[in-house]
Amino acid sequence: MASGEAAPQGKPLTPLERKQQIFPEGDLFRIFKTPMSEQEREAMAFLYAYMPANDLIDYSGEFYLRHVRSSLQARQEMPWGSKIPDREWRHFVLPVRVNNETLDSARMVFYDALKDRVKGLSLYDAVLEVNHWCHEHVVYTPSDSRTSSPLATIRTAYGRCGEESTLLVAALRAVGIPARQVYTPRWAHTDDNHAWVEAWVDGRWHFLGACEPEPVLDLGWFNAPVSRAMLVHTKVFGHYDGPEDVMSRTPTYTEINVIGNYAHTSPVEVEVVDEAGRPQSDVLVEFKVYNYGEFYSVATKRTDKRGRTSLTAGRGDMLIYASKPEGSGYRYGMGQVSFGQDKTLRLVLKHQPSDKLEMQLTVTPPREDARYPEVTEAQRVENNRRMAQEDSIRNAYVSTFLDKQLEGLDARGNWQTLKTFVEAAKDRTKAIALLRAISAKDLRDVELATLQDHLEHTQIQPAYSGQDELQMAYIYNPRVANEMITPYKRYFQEQIPLSLQLRFKQSPEQIRQWCLEHIQDVSGYNPLAYPIQPRGVWVSRRADAHSLGIFFVALARSMGWPARIDGVTGKVQCYTEDRWQDVSLAEASSKPAAREGALRLSYEDNGIVDNPKYYYHFSISKFGSDGRLSLLNYDEGDNGLEQGSNWAGTFKNGAPMDEGQYLLVSGSRLANGSVLVDMKTYTIESGQTTDAQLTMRRDTTAVAVLGSFNSENLYKHLGDAHQLATTEAVAGATGQTKSILSTTGRGYYILGVLGAGQEPTNHALRDIIAERELLESWGQKMLLVFSDEVSRSRYRAEDFKALPKTATLGVDIDGKLLAELRANMKLKTSDLPVFVIADTFNRVVFISQGYTIGLGRQLRSVITALEADRCPTPTRTCAVP
Repeated sequence: MASGEAAPQGKPLTPLERKQQIFPEGDLFRIFKTPMSEQEREAMAFLYAYMPANDLIDYSGEFYLRHVRSSLQARQEMPWGSKIPDREWRHFVLPVRVNNETLDSARMVFYDALKDRVKGLSLYDAVLEVNHWCHEHVVYTPSDSRTSSPLATIRTAYGRCGEESTLLVAALRAVGIPARQVYTPRWAHTDDNHAWVEAWVDGRWHFLGACEPEPVLDLGWFNAPVSRAMLVHTKVFGHYDGPEDVMSRTPTYTEINVIGNYAHTSPVEVEVVDEAGRPQSDVLVEFKVYNYGEFYSVATKRTDKRGRTSLTAGRGDMLIYASKPEGSGYRYGMGQVSFGQDKTLRLVLKHQPSDKLEMQLTVTPPREDARYPEVTEAQRVENNRRMAQEDSIRNAYVSTFLDKQLEGLDARGNWQTLKTFVEAAKDRTKAIALLRAISAKDLRDVELATLQDHLEHTQIQPAYSGQDELQMAYIYNPRVANEMITPYKRYFQEQIPLSLQLRFKQSPEQIRQWCLEHIQDVSGYNPLAYPIQPRGVWVSRRADAHSLGIFFVALARSMGWPARIDGVTGKVQCYTEDRWQDVSLAEASSKPAAREGALRLSYEDNGIVDNPKYYYHFSISKFGSDGRLSLLNYDEGDNGLEQGSNWAGTFKNGAPMDEGQYLLVSGSRLANGSVLVDMKTYTIESGQTTDAQLTMRRDTTAVAVLGSFNSENLYKHLGDAHQLATTEAVAGATGQTKSILSTTGRGYYILGVLGAGQEPTNHALRDIIAERELLESWGQKMLLVFSDEVSRSRYRAEDFKALPKTATLGVDIDGKLLAELRANMKLKTSDLPVFVIADTFNRVVFISQGYTIGLGRQLRSVITALEADRCPTPTRTCAVP
């Protein structure tokens, strides 16, 4: 039956036919009227049957047909094309989307760039070669959670791990190699997450770090951390029937669990019952890992008819949370489970909103048990040579735009767009203000048409005349949430009938009512809430809840109303009557503004943390009407955890909060990755201030995480301490700028900031020499940086020839390393030296400042404790003697 025809009466609809029924407007399936080969039509039918709503609505059929033809070309021309099974080709080569990135034409561009480079290689070597190509173009840099398109990442020359892995998957698929992005949603032993890539080679999936080439597959800096992961999974396009454990299925993707490829695992079965002991079916069960100050759901399942569900995970601890709506409220239950020790957990739905709970838990992650492939010294030398060459190629490209940035706005390779926009603008001041209103990532991939649309076609309601800051942030600004910003104001002003525009300009309520009447919810066909562009919602009259919120804000701004999605609560709001008012897009009648109370937290310094940071030490979540928890997203600050919301600045004197029930979670992370957790519920009532105690638990017998220090910080690298064995050599070393991470490698390291020529520093260095055997056996790097060039000139290298062979010398550039230590670790004085033990997950577990008796013995004590955590059994070989 041809696509577009109705199914015969009584015959079940295919996934494509069902999609056509749900999306009847906008002529979204017209591409099937185009002549195609049988292979092309089958591939297009597969894509259209399973693509999420945003991809169906926002991109043309011609766009997908070009991708299909390129994919078929690669399968025909690449030497491994005939070896790829249909299942792997359909699910891991053909799909365009990898993550939440904006789609582009990378497949065709990458195929032209890579086809000759990999044609003569084996499939195994081709995977490695494509990763070298990616490293030649992109290097890691953290950024916000919106994923740039592969071509934008190439143009920018850097990206976070989600963007690097999206790029590598796109590049591998471009040359016909099955690839998928896999990730741990949150690490169990530290506060972060990570994404990387698996590639299919001759019947087996192998992993690699994107844009981080290694000599062989199944090797990356994360071999050790991933052995401590609780869950590693990936979302496969379509209805996938491979050998992996299926966690869930949706109309667009199949989620599979691949933790068994990386760590020792065990299953746990969860049974949910009511207070009478009766099994409860279709109850939502969330498996939560402690990370970033909250219990984050890494897997969500529903109970079967017996009230049971299960999960296989790494051998560590999780919090299991089950919730079920009941009448006008809900009931919930929670409990801790240890995978590998517990086989079952029975949860009783015994708690209701008014219950006051207090719980303390010790959450333990899996032990490290890394697996490593064999690498020869020759392979390592050649790989290092290639990486250095690739760095120089990328740096040469970056140098072409570093001096062309505009007004301090870092657009990277997109600098010409910003320059053209500002130069063509009638009002340069307003153009610059618009650029400052959008995000840092927007500057790097925004298109000229978008900027011009929002500058030239913004209308302002008379009530907001003269309120420049409000206008720029919430009317001119194209950025609403996590969508790729696009032009839509001129479009709405031309496409919406004038009579309807007049209604919309009467009040935001008119826009809300129109949305409720005309936009149909299709959240089931966009389960990951990828944003649909505002223009796409207008054309298709379809949206998921998140896209509808973006659409409402975009339409309101186009009509001159200040509107936003609140960053803390996620609520859609309009600014009317001199205040922000909530907009309900799920209720027929406009809900009154939520009544507010306040939360005031008291805190007693536990001797380690004097001002707990939100996300890092604690978090607050609100119970929804169905019992599910929703995190309050307070400001992280421009530099992540070093700034942003904290106890003293946000909660000490009371923070406004909607009435309702909340969960306060705090955690003290120990060096072995375990967390001492304190949890309590509380109620916010309208017009009242609720007082609660913020508790940071402490274990005086364990090595604790004392604070954070960014391992990506730069310093001037002088060289190996032994190679610079004379004062003349140290003074003559020119130095190069490097990151701490690139010097130390992954894991723990020692950093010392020295005041050379001063007695405290000399004493500390002699203490370190006394522990040389221990430090060399430990094998981790020691970075000794002079506080400035004066300090460097005073260093007498001949006095410290016996420093450990793991020691490297450098200079603190403009005092930035010391400044961050002072800010983050709350150093009381300016005394030198400062020594820390930290790891490349940015956790500080030891600090010493000034004249310290027995520094070497202190270092020995901490290192021994760290190694005891890493190597807990006598059968394991540990580095420390």
